[in-house]
Order: sequence, then C-alpha cells, then structure tokens
Amino acid sequence: MTTAPTPSRPASASPCTLVVCRGCCCGVPAKHPGSDHAGQLARLRAAAAASRGRIKVLTSDCLGPCDQANVVVVRPSPAGRRAGGRPVWVGWAMGLACTDELLAWVGAGGPGLAEPPPALELQFIPAPRAGRARSRVVG
Repeated sequence: MTTAPTPSRPASASPCTLVVCRGCCCGVPAKHPGSDHAGQLARLRAAAAASRGRIKVLTSDCLGPCDQANVVVVRPSPAGRRAGGRPVWVGWAMGLACTDELLAWVGAGGPGLAEPPPALELQFIPAPRAGRARSRVVG
C-alpha cells in the first residue's frame, strides 16, 4: 500500500532511515569503553531533526551481529528503493569519522541515490537472518 503525498509530508521528504543498534552489545560502554555512544546517537538525532524530514533515526534492541558492534542499518528512502537501493548494514559504526560518513551519505540520498564514502563501504557487513527476525525497532 502506498500513501499519497500530503501537504505535511511531500514525497520528496520521505526519509532515508538509520536504525541504530543499542542492545546487548552495541552502545554499551563495557564493550567499547572509549566510544561516546550517547553522543553519537544524540548527534544522529540532531542531524535528523535538522534534515527537514530527509533523515529518520530509530533504535533497536539488538540487530544480531554482536561481534561487529556497533551496528547501524541504513534503509533507503522510497526514491532510493525505486532506484535499486536496499538496506545496508554497517558494522563497527563508532567514532566521529564514521558518524560523519553516515550523515554525509544519507544526506546525499543514501542507498540507491548516492555512492557511499569508500571508507564507510569497507565497514559494510552482511545482514544476518537471525538478526532481522529478532530485532525490535523503537522510535
């Protein structure tokens, strides 16, 4: 089912979505004590708020590949999906450089609409079947 654009939500404003894992291993200072997990999530949310609806940030209890924590899934916008984009899983998504690259990529359109930064592309991981089945996304 497709929702028609409305004045409050034009088709061009349909977002690219970042699903940020914050479960058993991702975002846990005990596993990665040198990372500012809360700061990263706050920065992603601030960028989404400033994006005028082009970026959406959600969190998940656990996406699955705990050995590659922190994990972020970049979901394409509807336009990106129509252009062939599919969800992209990013592992080891920590630090300012990675956050900058994620925001630059989704700001440019994300999967299907923009090429990812080469360094970020090195962090792409396969989507685990079990992770998709047990993840619970929270707004």
